[in-house]
Amino acid sequence: MPLDTAAAAIFAANRAQGAVKFDVKREDGVTRRGRLHESGSLRVRFPSPEADGLSAVFINTAGGIAGGDRFDSEIAAGAGTRLTLTTAAAEKVYRAAAAPAQIRIALKAEANAHLCWLPQETILFDRARVTRSIDIDLADSASLLLCEIVVFGRAAMGEKMLSGEFVDRWRLRRGGKLVFAETVRLDGDIGMMLARPAVAGGAAAIGTALIVPGDEALVQRIRDTAPRFRGEVGISAWNGIAMARFCAQDGARLRADMMAVLGCASGTALPRLWLA
Repeated sequence: MPLDTAAAAIFAANRAQGAVKFDVKREDGVTRRGRLHESGSLRVRFPSPEADGLSAVFINTAGGIAGGDRFDSEIAAGAGTRLTLTTAAAEKVYRAAAAPAQIRIALKAEANAHLCWLPQETILFDRARVTRSIDIDLADSASLLLCEIVVFGRAAMGEKMLSGEFVDRWRLRRGGKLVFAETVRLDGDIGMMLARPAVAGGAAAIGTALIVPGDEALVQRIRDTAPRFRGEVGISAWNGIAMARFCAQDGARLRADMMAVLGCASGTALPRLWLA
């Protein structure tokens, strides 16, 4: 076997892979877990049952994500269920020598289901490379609360992300129709890009919250909390959807702003891991 081919085979064999697929259903007025499949280094655990909903916590036993790794999550919330998803800790994406890491997330909520996707931060180290896709399929009467926070380096440790690759693709379908599509791509000299006023103005953390249904009344409630924000927050609503954008100097400030917005947007309590 040629040296380059052998090296590529060894690299591929040492990459982390993980997948979780499960659904929840409503039984006797409460949400209960249905079928569950786990493989590789991705796991999901379910804390003590709640009044009528269910919480799930994702755990990456690989201890982080590196180039060439792949993680897939597929979750379906059945009719009338209430499901909150989070992660046990912030996910760290380390530098990649070649191929980017790949993260694929597929979420589905059936009629009158309420789905919350609330992971903790994703932290990108210098020269990290990652491609993520989030596909959401909502019934017309389903509701969604989804957030993602991305931190470019750990400011408290004096670390900065100077270069790398971050590609984030979101697609939202409601009632079978595509109602939101967005792809964010930062590639190459990310540190310089983030320094531009039109991009992040030197901030090291960005975030997005997607809220369905969302209207101008929700937008106004969030704007009323503006004096509490520690970074920049913008929010708008259209066609029954609300979206908030976040930008802050570090992850801690952005996390505080995200918690304030999520508190306005939902009567559902935040996951306990967010409050630790």
